[in-house]
Amino acid sequence: MAINISELTKLYYSIGEVAEMFNVSKSLIRFWESEFDLLRPHKNSKGDRRFTKQNIEQFNTIYHLVKERGFTLEGAKNELKHNKERIVKRKQTLDSLNKLKNFLEDLKDQV
Repeated sequence: MAINISELTKLYYSIGEVAEMFNVSKSLIRFWESEFDLLRPHKNSKGDRRFTKQNIEQFNTIYHLVKERGFTLEGAKNELKHNKERIVKRKQTLDSLNKLKNFLEDLKDQV
């Protein structure tokens, strides 16, 4: 699932909005928050989670490892611990290539 972080316009997103972006349940997001130290959204005075672009990027990285590449949670934690920069760069490259692919397909359809 390619989420284009640069297209996000709001300062904060609710857990429901993030769940919708990735087509996952809110409980999965809460669970991953408890499992991954990396994922720590802000909470307002009522305790509601507020996700920034950076939080969504972090969730996107975890989503990529677990849901798209098939890592176990322990495997994803280990990969993030040892290869975080490489994973982020690889994910950014894949997202850019997918964006280019979609552009070219749209262009082809217009011709």
